[in-house]
Amino acid sequence: MSEKHTVGVVARLVGVSVRTLHHYDEIGLVTPSGRRPSGYRSYSDADVERLHRVLMYRELGFPLEEITALLDDPDVDALAHLRRQHALLGERIDRLHQMAAAVEKMMEAKSMDIALTPEEQHEIFGDNWRSEEYAAEAEERWGDSTAWKQSQQRTAKLKKQDWQRIKAETDALEARLAQAMGEGAEPGSDRANALAEEHRAWVSKFYDCDHAMQVNVAEMYVADDRFRRHYDEVAQGLAQYVRDVIVANAKQQ
Repeated sequence: MSEKHTVGVVARLVGVSVRTLHHYDEIGLVTPSGRRPSGYRSYSDADVERLHRVLMYRELGFPLEEITALLDDPDVDALAHLRRQHALLGERIDRLHQMAAAVEKMMEAKSMDIALTPEEQHEIFGDNWRSEEYAAEAEERWGDSTAWKQSQQRTAKLKKQDWQRIKAETDALEARLAQAMGEGAEPGSDRANALAEEHRAWVSKFYDCDHAMQVNVAEMYVADDRFRRHYDEVAQGLAQYVRDVIVANAKQQ
């Protein structure tokens, strides 16, 4: 026999509010199949299964009217709807990746409050640069640190041509790291250690970076999905490689 559940139990089970369940009932989207003697709604296992399907479609961005059609109309091609939504999600993911790539260039410096006009920022960092958003995130994460204060002081003097040079240097360093990885330079080797020191010198332009600090930065490259994605877009596996190169070099100091 199918188990019956109260509206409160179902709300906690699937993670929605009781008010949402009442609304779904009112519009006929998920109507509980029973009522208790007191008149309260009573959901069967099949009702809960339907609710899970509704929430899946909602997560994919389907409006409630389309969900009703998908669940109740036997002639509706549910797979075609899902394919269309999959394509839309892919486009959204691509846009988010592009935005993340823009901020990752500057997050390493822990300084987003740069002395450039919005037009200059767009020119240097690309279409997806959102300086105010990135500045707020960086300050929230590192605003109390000495590194943040140092980076604010040092970057306050930088001009447009300085940021253009920094971006070019960053791209070149990442390219050398990718090449070393591709050519099999092992972490701890002379070549890899030299690149690790180049990286530390680059970070030190913005704030004092000893080997312990550099290791902390390197761990973020693999722990933070945005950093990992950025490096792996340069070369697959580069985030882990850069982290390993930096850690190996630090152990030898």
